[in-house]
Amino acid sequence: MSSGTHLAALELDDAHARYLATRRVTWVGIGVNVLLAGVKILGGVLGHSQALVADGVHSVSDLVTDAVVLLAARHAAQEADHDHPYGHGRIETAATIFVGILLLATAAFVGERAVRALGGDRLIVPGVLTLLVALASVASKEALFRYTRRTARRIGSRLLEANGWHHRSDALSSVVVSIGIAGALAGIATLDAVAAIVVAVMVAKVGVDLIRQSLRELVDTGLDDQSLRDLRAAAAAVDGVRHVHTLRSRWMGHNALLDLHIQVGPRISVSEGHRIAEAVRLRLLERLPRLTDVMVHVDPEDDTDGGPSNTLPMRTEVVARLWRRWTGLAGMTRIENLTLHYLGGRVHVRLTLAPAPPGVNGAAEAEALRAAATSDPQIGAVTILERVAP
Repeated sequence: MSSGTHLAALELDDAHARYLATRRVTWVGIGVNVLLAGVKILGGVLGHSQALVADGVHSVSDLVTDAVVLLAARHAAQEADHDHPYGHGRIETAATIFVGILLLATAAFVGERAVRALGGDRLIVPGVLTLLVALASVASKEALFRYTRRTARRIGSRLLEANGWHHRSDALSSVVVSIGIAGALAGIATLDAVAAIVVAVMVAKVGVDLIRQSLRELVDTGLDDQSLRDLRAAAAAVDGVRHVHTLRSRWMGHNALLDLHIQVGPRISVSEGHRIAEAVRLRLLERLPRLTDVMVHVDPEDDTDGGPSNTLPMRTEVVARLWRRWTGLAGMTRIENLTLHYLGGRVHVRLTLAPAPPGVNGAAEAEALRAAATSDPQIGAVTILERVAP
């Protein structure tokens, strides 16, 4: 198996493993949320707790979120294809935004009901059972949050981590609900509705944060400055790299993409330049595990400002111009190889000549070729080598 095929197989295995882990955690969350949503809503209705009903609605939104996570994880795990050459990672990003919108809608619903309850003529004091349900919700949702977050960080899934924080927001809201119910039982009836409003604000905050972070990814926000500095240093340390510049990065779901320019020796071969670029690519992939694609551009000189050589003619035109200047020169028939170097805003020429026949002044012929070539203002140095006769 070639190294490229082996890497592709590993990436496929990793994607499948991530999907299986996400699916397993999410199904556990679905089971817990189904139980909690039913118990909290039923307990809130029977126990006359506005806050506990609101918390139950929050758990129902968790069920919708879990369904979105399952759907997004399945599609995001698919291989790259013709229409999606960089993979399907952005599906996770879009799903995360949808989760954030659901949280905002939940917060609006919960908050509106709580405000209406505060404006009512009579507030009903909840029963003791509602406090026990709220405390049980705190324990179960906090355990679910820790389990989900641990898995999310192990597989590098921001969508799964977002869902974990959704569980944490539910746990925190249950804490607030517990305090509100306890206060209402102690004689401050308004605390139950106030707790529901606080829950709504907390849920809205989580929703806004998720949407903001995902929108940053959709507009191709890059890696943080420290990560870029580390990657730049790693690339610069590769043998043959003289300078590193123009690093650009972006997120694609849980993966990061990077392209950069490296400056190498101006007269090395194309194959050596490619070898150095490949070494840089492999070094950076090892440096940052979440980096899955690196594009390395090789420069023979600093082209930060576009490079002075970009306006020079291409090889076909250069050779045609040189041939016209060399027409009639005896040394022209001995040209075996012609190499061009685009450096410093001029075209530098390297010629290899066949050995001069006996009695022919090879040095004079070479000098005539050099003089004719340098009469072109865009031609720089002309280096002429004569092959030694066997």
